[in-house]
Amino acid sequence: MKSILIVALLVLLDQGTKLLTILKLKGNPPLTVLKGIFELTYVENTGVAFGIFANKQYGPILLSVFTGIIFLLILYFWYKLPLTKKYDTIRFVLLFLIAGALGNLIDRVRLGYVVDMLHFYWFEFPVFNLADIYVVTGSLVLIGLVMTKYKDLEF
Repeated sequence: MKSILIVALLVLLDQGTKLLTILKLKGNPPLTVLKGIFELTYVENTGVAFGIFANKQYGPILLSVFTGIIFLLILYFWYKLPLTKKYDTIRFVLLFLIAGALGNLIDRVRLGYVVDMLHFYWFEFPVFNLADIYVVTGSLVLIGLVMTKYKDLEF
């Protein structure tokens, strides 16, 4: 039950920031937060994380299917984990992957694109959102855990 609440909270936070972005920034100039470094802006991302494959002919439907498959693989991994305290850390990390996949999938299904708003432009990093942060951070931590603490994990 706690897991569902954590995912719901993360998805609500992601969707809330996207709604605020649509309401406040769509059709308006970016909002500078740290001059020369960071701004909030409105971007309709038809690609995957960080705008990869944006404006390609793959289309939102293919990306939605891909996201759905990744989501199902994460759930499979979740349910294959033994129900012992030893795997609590990896389960917690998987919650971020689930929330990130759901957050962007909701946008793709509802809008046909993902709303991005976070832009670090002093080194020209692509615009991204909270769900992207959940997925990337969760993936990196998961890889680190599987390579160290959970080397014995088998499926």
